[in-house]
Amino acid sequence: MRVLVAPDKFAGTLTAVEAAEAIAAGWRRHAPDDELDLAPMADGGPGFVDVLHAALGGELLVVTVEAVHGEQVPATILRVGDTAYLESAQSCGLHLLESAGGGAELASTSGVGELLLAAVDGGATKVVIGLGGSGTNDGGGGLLAELGATTDGVIDAGPGCMDMVTTVDLAPARERVAGIELVMASDVDNPLTGLFGATKTYGPQKGIGEDRIAAVDAMLERFAVATDRRISLEKGAGAAGGLGFALLCLGARREPGIELVTTSVRLAERARAADLVITGEGAFDFSSRSGKVPYGVASVAEQALRPCVALAGQVLVGSREMRALGIESAYSLVDLVGEERAFGDPAGSLAALAERVARTWSR
Repeated sequence: MRVLVAPDKFAGTLTAVEAAEAIAAGWRRHAPDDELDLAPMADGGPGFVDVLHAALGGELLVVTVEAVHGEQVPATILRVGDTAYLESAQSCGLHLLESAGGGAELASTSGVGELLLAAVDGGATKVVIGLGGSGTNDGGGGLLAELGATTDGVIDAGPGCMDMVTTVDLAPARERVAGIELVMASDVDNPLTGLFGATKTYGPQKGIGEDRIAAVDAMLERFAVATDRRISLEKGAGAAGGLGFALLCLGARREPGIELVTTSVRLAERARAADLVITGEGAFDFSSRSGKVPYGVASVAEQALRPCVALAGQVLVGSREMRALGIESAYSLVDLVGEERAFGDPAGSLAALAERVARTWSR
């Protein structure tokens, strides 16, 4: 039997590569003769570069850039031919916001600008930037400032410092990336501001209190008016706390992150060669439909007329919702081994779950 193993990361415990290896190890314990094809996945958030490197090869370049509050962190650029792949979360991820002990209102995307410049200076003619898992909400002001945009206020120290901004000149930043094809890998279609904007939708998970939502959104609105109000209304402008807005201002086009990765790893071709497709993530719930890996993998499996099952830390949907997502069955790590063991030994626990699932699905 041929099995395609295509999980996302299990946030906080396993990378996508580690999750795929754990599932394979457990499956082989029950069905050692099955042929396993490992295809770790990502949607543009954490793990984006690692997954593409595993699939595409290429050269990894480690650079040191600014994190959300000015501290220095390592980040990786993947170079495949003339194309460079970046992961914004490496310099402005939510985990960095938490470790820095500061808030999103003073968090900057300057480090993403540094990464972009390093890729361009390294000779890339196409740069793909994975958006997702960000801890910033600055409308990409830090990135624009790093590329040379000028202003009469401050745009590189988080939205909390944007209250005096009235003009932003994008010409120097646009000139810096002239001739470079920019692609933002994101499934988020929120605008920058408003009821469905970056602050209202994602601000609370970044620590912006309910009493501050309106004020922070107003600051981003001021920034948008000073920069390009029309672009701020476009789909995807609110991605990664407004990094999408900054990239759209520079002429980037948006591609769904999961589609970009599935194409890069030739998932459709590999699914057609399999008898069963396995996916997974930390928490499998109905939000997985919004551009998440399990829904993307299940869609590919459905087109290939192959069954798809999911292994997850927790399964938070019923059978009807599960099938609406294209998943035949979903299995919970916590239900099998308990929460303590699931977090204490995530790889071993996931392997145990995969071994149990193999008893049902392997021939």
